[in-house]
Amino acid sequence: MTTLTVTARGQVTFRKDVLRHLGIEPGEKIELDMLPDGRVALRAAKPLGTIDGFIGLLAGKTKKVATIEEIEEAAAAGWAGEA
Repeated sequence: MTTLTVTARGQVTFRKDVLRHLGIEPGEKIELDMLPDGRVALRAAKPLGTIDGFIGLLAGKTKKVATIEEIEEAAAAGWAGEA
């Protein structure tokens, strides 16, 4: 178990091993859910994807021409968080 100290300003600094376990890099966000029994659930916030971010994502990175079926499968996997 890791113990953290709360500063006088109510701030907590997470140790590198905790951030690494959560998969969080500097500048990224953390989601915290307050549970009814005084506990919290903590996880890395997943950025929301946009269609603008998806369009042109692979432009210039491959010479392969994908079929519409392959594109649809890749898009479905990406939106489902499987990519």
